[in-house]
Amino acid sequence: MAEQHEKAPLLADCAIAFVQSKQLSSQLISILSDVAREHGAEVLEPDRQGKIRWKKATHIISNTIDFEEYTESLAAMVPVVKSDWIRVSIHRRKLAQLRPYSPDPRMIFSSVTVTCADIPTLDKEAICGGVLALGGMESKDLNKLTTHICALTLEHPKCQEALEKKLKAKIVLPHWFDDCFRLGKRIDEGPYLLPDPEVLRTASEEPVKIPSSQQLEGASSAVPSGPYEPQGGEKLVVFSQKKVLLGDDLPINDSTRKTIGEKIARGGGEIVGTVEECNTFVGHYRDGEQYVRASQMGKDVGNLAWLYYLIVYNEWTSPLRRLLHYPVPREPLPGFKDLKITLSNYGGEARIYLENLVTAAGATYTRTMKAENTHLITARLHSEKCEAAKDWNIEIVNHLWIEESYVACQALALNDDKYKAWPRRTNLGEVIGKTFLDETVLRNLYYPGGEEHMDAAAKKKKRVAAAAQKNALTMNLDKDFGTMQDSFMADSSPAPAAPATAKKGRKPKAAAAAAPTAANLVTPAKGRHLRTGKENDTPSVLSSGSRSAKAAALSKLQDIAPDLALYEKEKRRPLKDGVWGGKRAMDQIDKERSTRSSSPAGHADADDDEEEEETGEKSRPSKRPRLSLPNVTMRICATGYKRWVGNKNLEDSDRKKLRNLGVTLVQDTQPCDYLAAPKVVRTMKFLKCLAKGAEIINTSFLDACLETNKRPPVEDHFLVDEENEKKFNINLGTSVGRARANKGKLLWNVPIYCTADIKNGVENFKAIAEANGAIFKIYRARSGTTIKPTTAEEDGGADPDPVYLLSGTTPGEKALWPKFEEMAVNGHCEPRVVNGDWLLDVAMRQELTFDKKYLWKGQEEAGGRGGVMD
Repeated sequence: MAEQHEKAPLLADCAIAFVQSKQLSSQLISILSDVAREHGAEVLEPDRQGKIRWKKATHIISNTIDFEEYTESLAAMVPVVKSDWIRVSIHRRKLAQLRPYSPDPRMIFSSVTVTCADIPTLDKEAICGGVLALGGMESKDLNKLTTHICALTLEHPKCQEALEKKLKAKIVLPHWFDDCFRLGKRIDEGPYLLPDPEVLRTASEEPVKIPSSQQLEGASSAVPSGPYEPQGGEKLVVFSQKKVLLGDDLPINDSTRKTIGEKIARGGGEIVGTVEECNTFVGHYRDGEQYVRASQMGKDVGNLAWLYYLIVYNEWTSPLRRLLHYPVPREPLPGFKDLKITLSNYGGEARIYLENLVTAAGATYTRTMKAENTHLITARLHSEKCEAAKDWNIEIVNHLWIEESYVACQALALNDDKYKAWPRRTNLGEVIGKTFLDETVLRNLYYPGGEEHMDAAAKKKKRVAAAAQKNALTMNLDKDFGTMQDSFMADSSPAPAAPATAKKGRKPKAAAAAAPTAANLVTPAKGRHLRTGKENDTPSVLSSGSRSAKAAALSKLQDIAPDLALYEKEKRRPLKDGVWGGKRAMDQIDKERSTRSSSPAGHADADDDEEEEETGEKSRPSKRPRLSLPNVTMRICATGYKRWVGNKNLEDSDRKKLRNLGVTLVQDTQPCDYLAAPKVVRTMKFLKCLAKGAEIINTSFLDACLETNKRPPVEDHFLVDEENEKKFNINLGTSVGRARANKGKLLWNVPIYCTADIKNGVENFKAIAEANGAIFKIYRARSGTTIKPTTAEEDGGADPDPVYLLSGTTPGEKALWPKFEEMAVNGHCEPRVVNGDWLLDVAMRQELTFDKKYLWKGQEEAGGRGGVMD
């Protein structure tokens, strides 16, 4: 017993930082944080800026790599793992390996635990080695955590045991691993599953259903037709604390530019006018002073499609994650200028994406195939176009060639086997759009150097990016993230500079349907199949009705884009430097004549006018100098400020004084940088501004500005209120940091109901709940069933999610409780009837927690504050 007490907890040496996302909700983070603390871990709260404390972390828990500190953590080799890592570690009572729980999609076998059955030893070693290298695990024996059994038949004891115990492990042929290694992508296991694998049963030329390409939604075009609205009508928070510069070369008009600016401002961001001010740059081409400067300074650089993607999905993602989210090259990439490329067997978003990618690379896309075509990109090796391409000596490749060529910024040679690999019963549309851009290549080609103009932050960011790239190479996460196949197949690295053009006069070899691997896996022979009927040509494309019209309009817009840009530039030019001519010139002459005829000094100025005419310069009419207000650099929302109570004139005068200092006072419905309050209070305005991540300052800052007519350092006026922090059981700095990390999504997708008669009013609670991203509804006697009846089986066997009802204890409100509980239980939810304190405390702490003390049932007599807003 003494030894057990002396033994350190399982997570005693771990300092864990959590990253909230749609894949990892604040509710799950709260649960996992409690579990981690119980096992000895230190949970690192976000800093006051809402950034994760990755420098102090031993583990970062995130179910996605789409967070801004990922590059820094990769550079420092701080492991990033999925939330399952904690669960598995506790289940096994030892720290689980890190690699199998990486959220990086380039680790294609992450979450795969394989065990081999009747596989030859050499083949087993090759398969297991590849799985381990790409994020998976090997299990010697079959257990509950095994996800895949690699076998040739079901006769092996492992397969029989899995069937008898009804384990969830999938029994697959070794061909599945072979094809994944060859492509460097993970494809669906369906056609490889025993006992009746489709790859052995069905002819390879028979039709295969075209898969959906959900990963390409919002990323199939560099110039989308937006702007869009966030999904589900949720509050836009992705631009919180972002300063965005919209490039001059964007193919949008002034109206669209204004609309985008308003959306960014409503989401807590700001439109700025210079590269130095911004932290996010949105441009169309990979050239120009703005693009080069922003890239060299380490700003986030994306295009219009990336900006619209952020608006729609309301979650940050790197513009390098998707090829058409980054500015496109203005000139054709080397090797693409004379290419004519057509497509086959791709449909929907995948076809549109490839059409735009071909065009962005600088090649010519043709809808139909003719003898002059140089390349056919196809998802399968069976179609009429494929047969014709063989007869016409046209190169046949899959989409990996065009994607990786676009990443390399040049046409790659076709001597890599993966460019001519087509698994027999797989349409490669299911793995399209999973290639990342390489920042090192982009830097070398489009914005080299610039160190002499970089500030310290930019230089640091460049060093971090270089270190992250180096560590990614160490972890086998290189530019195409598929080179692990070199360990199992013949070396076939693409030649870096050879242009990929069709060679006339020589018929290319037909690609084999399934090239043998180094492992030489023994496979049952496939029976002969006869082709039946004529194959269809290219599958139908979704939403093709107006695509040609849009393309033509876009083409015209791009043709006149330089003229539009010049026109806008001339509109902004000062009069003295402006274009001379037309009505503008005549108006100027009339004004000068009027001035000379009415002014006694008119004749004296004649010589000066003649001198100006000789030099070609025109002087602007003298005007009374107009004093301009300084730019607004502080937006403050004030609550509990007593100075102006009952004195409207003083308020107006003080507001003008503050505005002259670059300070403006805003309402709680508008974006704000600071919340000024005399003390910590639980008011609606305080909690709404806190949810926005506003810095909390004392109202003494406003007094100091007005008394001295100068802006004092804001750091000297941070709100300090230990008495009320203790009263509400919070740390204000921690709450602000959490709020900035939550970005208004603390209660994202959490259903909260409220009785109509609750104390303090429904509207106050609604404003607080929705400011934190909750789904808020008023619950009345005739509300009906608003939760869809669901069984535990339909919910995948998951635990019931909690659903809350904010209520008081009046007879009318208590009468609603049984009906609410019945509705929740029928919807496979856990009903929680709570007082308003629960929501106020959660919003104040910015942490989604729950305690039974908030439940009304059994505590009505104990009273409680009932959600009093202080």
